Amino acid sequence: MKTVKSSFKVNGAGLMSGAPVELEIKPSDEKGIRFYINDGVVEAKLENVVSTEHCVVLADVEVGAARKIALIEHFMAACAILEIDALDVYFSSEGFEMPIFDGSAKVWIEKFNEVGFDGESEPVEQFDGLLVYNNNNSSLIVSQNNKNNQDKPTNITYMVNYRHPDLENKWAALNIDENLNEIIEARTFGYLSDLDKLQAAGFSKGVTIENTLGLKDDGGYTSELRSKSEPIKHKILDIIGDFYLTGYNPLKMKANILVKEAGHAIHIECAKTLKQILDRK
Repeated sequence: MKTVKSSFKVNGAGLMSGAPVELEIKPSDEKGIRFYINDGVVEAKLENVVSTEHCVVLADVEVGAARKIALIEHFMAACAILEIDALDVYFSSEGFEMPIFDGSAKVWIEKFNEVGFDGESEPVEQFDGLLVYNNNNSSLIVSQNNKNNQDKPTNITYMVNYRHPDLENKWAALNIDENLNEIIEARTFGYLSDLDKLQAAGFSKGVTIENTLGLKDDGGYTSELRSKSEPIKHKILDIIGDFYLTGYNPLKMKANILVKEAGHAIHIECAKTLKQILDRK
């Protein structure tokens, strides 16, 4: 198992609630990632996903809203990228949402690297099978590497079609050896014109120009892109975090993942089937 070398504290704000967040991340000698809230624990696993509206929310279904944790996808993606598979997260605030920081996984990666690591992550066998999902305009395929590329790292290719001239029928891909840092630093995003409506409905109260890339109706952005097709690269970051809820690190499966016009709901639905395939090995 791979965990952090020492405990460290984190302060920030939630993207959805805007509420202050205080938590402490501690090493663990037990495999799995766990969130300790209100004298209880919520494990980072698919069975505990209770919502995918705007972000992924985990909860203890027996306790309900008194024990839930929101916006875990960027944190889980950072854990997958760093191959962390044993961790305990303790909340000391009433804001049960992971801090948004700059809207990407960059700050999480930095904080983890600052304290260092103990142990090695457990191996994940190469994906052997085929998962195909199609529903209206959305598709998701997970396939094994061909015989000539069996040792090739996981490749993720993501296609979107948004009402923005820079993001109409566009693709971006993860190549771990070439552009992993661009995936790590890709920020969350949304339509600027939707912000007032979302906030009136109780969402996105913590949105700032620093943590969210706004898509303008005129085809521009509210800030300069960190890399080409940054919003699509953030979708790749999201699916890494969502798929890690299977308990298997998607970046170690040596698979090909192809996604078209999906989101958290489809990621999680397909992750459940993916877990069934991997559990049979």
